[in-house]
Amino acid sequence: MRFFIPVARGLESVLGGELRAMGVRAVRPASAGAAFEGDLEAGYRACLWSRVGSRVLLPIARFSASDTDELYAGALAIAWEEHLGLSTTFAIDASVRDSHVRHSGFAGLRVKDAIADRFREQTGLRPSVDTTLPDLRVNLALRRDTATISIDLSGEPLHRRGYRRAGVQVAAPLKETLAAGMLALAGWPRIAREGGALLDPMCGSGTLPIEAALMAADMAPGMRRTHWGFTGWLGHDQAVWDGLLDEAMERAERGIETLPPIAGSDVDAAAIQIARACAARAGLADAIEFTVRDAREVVPPASTPLGLMAINPPYGERLGGELEALYATVGERARRVFGGWEVAVLSSDEALEARIGLPSTARIELLNGRIPILLGVYEVPRREQTDELAVDEHTQMFANRLRKRAKHLGKWARREGVTCYRVYDSDLPEYALAIDVYEGRWVHVAEYAPPSDVDPDVAAARLSAAVSVIPAVLGVRAEDVFLKVRRRQRGSEQYRPANAPGAVHEVHEGPNTYLADFTGYLDTGIFLDHRPMRERVMAEAAGMRFLNVFAYTGTVSVSAARGGASQVTTVDLSQTYLTWAERNMETNGFSGPRYEYVRADAMHWFRTARNRRYDLIFLDPPSFSNSKRMDEELDVQRDHVALILGYAGLLAEGGTLYFSTNLRSFKLDTEMLEGLDVQDITASTIPPDFERNARIHRCYAIRASDRRDVSRMRWAATLQRG
Repeated sequence: MRFFIPVARGLESVLGGELRAMGVRAVRPASAGAAFEGDLEAGYRACLWSRVGSRVLLPIARFSASDTDELYAGALAIAWEEHLGLSTTFAIDASVRDSHVRHSGFAGLRVKDAIADRFREQTGLRPSVDTTLPDLRVNLALRRDTATISIDLSGEPLHRRGYRRAGVQVAAPLKETLAAGMLALAGWPRIAREGGALLDPMCGSGTLPIEAALMAADMAPGMRRTHWGFTGWLGHDQAVWDGLLDEAMERAERGIETLPPIAGSDVDAAAIQIARACAARAGLADAIEFTVRDAREVVPPASTPLGLMAINPPYGERLGGELEALYATVGERARRVFGGWEVAVLSSDEALEARIGLPSTARIELLNGRIPILLGVYEVPRREQTDELAVDEHTQMFANRLRKRAKHLGKWARREGVTCYRVYDSDLPEYALAIDVYEGRWVHVAEYAPPSDVDPDVAAARLSAAVSVIPAVLGVRAEDVFLKVRRRQRGSEQYRPANAPGAVHEVHEGPNTYLADFTGYLDTGIFLDHRPMRERVMAEAAGMRFLNVFAYTGTVSVSAARGGASQVTTVDLSQTYLTWAERNMETNGFSGPRYEYVRADAMHWFRTARNRRYDLIFLDPPSFSNSKRMDEELDVQRDHVALILGYAGLLAEGGTLYFSTNLRSFKLDTEMLEGLDVQDITASTIPPDFERNARIHRCYAIRASDRRDVSRMRWAATLQRG
């Protein structure tokens, strides 16, 4: 089955992460939602465990609907008798965007009419509509004249956990799904695992502490709900659902015993009374400490030196001119008594956010209903940390530069949905490092070899100082920073492993998942500067026969397969990399005879494959290699003409070969390639996080108009080299 979960904008990455943690297959993030595949149990599991999703939808039909008659006809063709009976009450939720049908209410009415008419035609009777609490809720999404009709398995929005009582709440309570998303983005799961505490000094009805406790105790957020949309659906399997509930109960019983300190306070005694009642209904009466207290007087629990202060302060329309003082109070109190903690604050105004006055590690744009808000995440320096940084002026300069780049690139990455990117690349000569962030959680640091005139002890001291501040500046754990010394190597040293393989994690790039090894090899398995090239291949690969030569870990092969390539051939001499490439493909659900892995010397494989034809080829040789398994050493400057001509000979009519190299001094031999259509596309393949290092690679799009010209040029190049 295929499912879709809508989510508030800004929480797409959190939703994708929790779906992958559930073990569901083929998670595909989308704007304001995510799709995934699995059996019925996977859909039920998402209903029960998703903390940030709005609903769980099971699409049952998708068709063109450029007008209401076409919409009606498409809905009438659905076998509704397989989904509901005559005694089933139902309702239609409709949304319309960028379509000729503009009125969502009328669109929903036409689908309702189609359901009723189909039953009348078959039985003479029709099921009833109940817009308040129907047995079955049907969802219509009409986008660009295409209708998607789904069964709403959740029935009611997933933020209704069951611990609130209607009409008994503080003004403008924080929605539960947004609270959970805020906590996830602020790193609460990590902090809780480390035994850190949580405090909300303006807790209102207690949403943030309750959601924090549910997360830390491994309690399913939907465990106490009494109404689900799937119970009125004819496809419902009660045994599967009961099994999931039993599992959730067992996990909750174990998790509640390991809860770290969680507290909420508010100056309003009535709000605290509501919070305690909500916590009791959530099964957390003894797990959260709620007190009546002014935010200016809060203190951290004595049992732990670290934690997260999470706050959803009132917005402007509720406090007017008092807001600036309120935000300043938050920062001042944190600096005074919460050294070493982290702070997460929701804000409706950048100017208000600035009043907090703490070092920012993240700024994320979210929506609270229809209100645009900012989530700011800050670190509260320990006094001793501040003093240490002040002693070393150069380290402070490095920290400031890294923080500035992280803030600038982090905003770009969140806007574009990029989760793995370079944040620093030898910006300061004294700190010759390449620093890459993966998923906002892991940091890969590669040191370039210092110049020979730099004292090795001085270089080592600078490296140690830099590594010591990276976790605090980038907001990660020290154990999640992986360091490698990247020295200019020659010959057989070029690809020598740095350590034994070990720190392998799944990371994501758009809809694709890759396996990154942070300790085993010189690189992690993903060339981040090739991100735009992978996107280009994915966009062009539909129906294409694709060849990836010198394929390394096959990330470009994954992109081609994701783009719909009819055939993907992956060629590399290393069995280690071929196995890695195959694992990358299988991780993304690509397996079978369409996907071929060839272990061969790519310097000469085009001769073996001379009768093959490909529509799209990616050729990315190393700058130099003299592997013992190769017939001869490879020098890309010397050998690029032979390689390009050799693989251009495998192009089908109208095909394209992309040639890439990271040799900084590379010069294309245009004279020997003058018979080919060669376009330098380098500028369009350098991503923003590598703009300061525009020589990171060169890339060309190559097309051949006449196969005989390719054969002639190949012969001439062979003679010249001989």
